[in-house]
Amino acid sequence: MKNPETEVKILTEVLDIEEPEMLAEYDFSGGERGRYAARYAQGTNLVALSPDVAEMFPDSESVNAALRGLVQLARQSVKPEQSQKREAA
Repeated sequence: MKNPETEVKILTEVLDIEEPEMLAEYDFSGGERGRYAARYAQGTNLVALSPDVAEMFPDSESVNAALRGLVQLARQSVKPEQSQKREAA
């Protein structure tokens, strides 16, 4: 069995190139190209939560539910005249 690290070292010396950033032991042969492309194209927004906030939510559904509740509460607390001004803008 060949040693991938030795092969990479020999190739980099013979070809006078820098070592690749991707290590030889990483095997993506079973990967699926474009698996998340459709989701990305739909405009999925990923947001990194601070660790203390992330502890409060077990999954993305609970984050979305909390944010929807906050938006609803914010809409209720805005005076109707302010809401109409925002819609007109």
